[in-house]
Amino acid sequence: MRVLFADKLPDRARVRLASKGFEVRSEPKLTAAELGDRLREFEPDVLVVRSTKVTADHVAAGKKLSLVVRAGAGVNTIDVKACSGRGIFVTNCPGKNAVAVAELAMGLMLALDRRIPDGVADLRAGRWAKSAYSGGLGLKTRTLGVIGTGDIGRAVIRRAQAFGMKVVAWSRSLTDELAAELGVERAATPESLAARSDVVTVHLALNDQTRGFVGESVFSVMKHGALFLNTSRAEVVDETALLRALDERALRAGLDVFSGEPSGGEAPFDHPLAKHPNVYGSHHIGASTEEAQEAVGDEACRIIEAFRDDGVVLNGVNSLVRSTATHRVTVRHLDRVGVLAGVLGTLREAKINVQEMANVVFPGGAAIARVQVSSAPGADVVERLDALEHVLDVSVVAL
Repeated sequence: MRVLFADKLPDRARVRLASKGFEVRSEPKLTAAELGDRLREFEPDVLVVRSTKVTADHVAAGKKLSLVVRAGAGVNTIDVKACSGRGIFVTNCPGKNAVAVAELAMGLMLALDRRIPDGVADLRAGRWAKSAYSGGLGLKTRTLGVIGTGDIGRAVIRRAQAFGMKVVAWSRSLTDELAAELGVERAATPESLAARSDVVTVHLALNDQTRGFVGESVFSVMKHGALFLNTSRAEVVDETALLRALDERALRAGLDVFSGEPSGGEAPFDHPLAKHPNVYGSHHIGASTEEAQEAVGDEACRIIEAFRDDGVVLNGVNSLVRSTATHRVTVRHLDRVGVLAGVLGTLREAKINVQEMANVVFPGGAAIARVQVSSAPGADVVERLDALEHVLDVSVVAL
């Protein structure tokens, strides 16, 4: 099985797969056009990416492609619909970089409160300004509002609690029971969370429901001079509303993500938020620690190995969650060549579509096939199935 790494991962991931018989090619600096060419030339079965975008054109170019692994959380850089249209599984590595992102969020929080970057800049410029930097609020007893309580949000909660902060949280899935388990207070809305928080941090996945989710309604009720953090995706925040709040409400922001940020490691970058004096920015490095990248690389390898060796798709995001099959046909048969071909051929002749299928072989040479189909087989179809050579019994159950 061929694997193409189109982004940089720890070399031990490549070594691990190669030692297990995979043909691995690592080309982390491919342009969009070059990626399409490489998919056509190398014909990989598996494509592994981090920040590289996988478009419909790339999907069409990868004729042998059967699995795309996002070496990170989320799949917003991958055209999942195009992959699904060609029967290509899409997976990711959720939670493996949660601690790294949480650590950066805490670092930005501390840097904002104590104005550490500005102090460093003054020292390097030969200026001693102790009085200017002696007004930090301190984090102990302050209230942190966490929007999004997935793996990263929970990792931030644990670290903030270690600092003695009070935590109020909101997410669509957060219940009173889970809030109690996490040791936080559940907010009814993002706005009620923002109104009572000294610091608001965002940890939402990007999708159609969260695009531009944090906007004017949140910023307009935040405390004057409060801190705002975003280490998730730039697109979940209304950047125009944030810019206005920086000026009108004296908010200060720590941002690891920006709209239109370069996909490569180095490039010119001009963004109004990055230049704003109330913003401390980092270069989308939340997940970029050695520990996180090794964990992500290990998980990517685990996914690829399970896919080849066991036919299992771990962390799949585009496989059918619930089948639309109406009936299950169970065929007990002898484990002989051609039995399943006969079953499928009979169903095809009856214009009955197969949605899912599993076949279990028993010691001694018998087997049982469970075939989920889109419509009820008539008595004549069941009779023809039962008459097939090596078939022992046929039964049909409505789902």
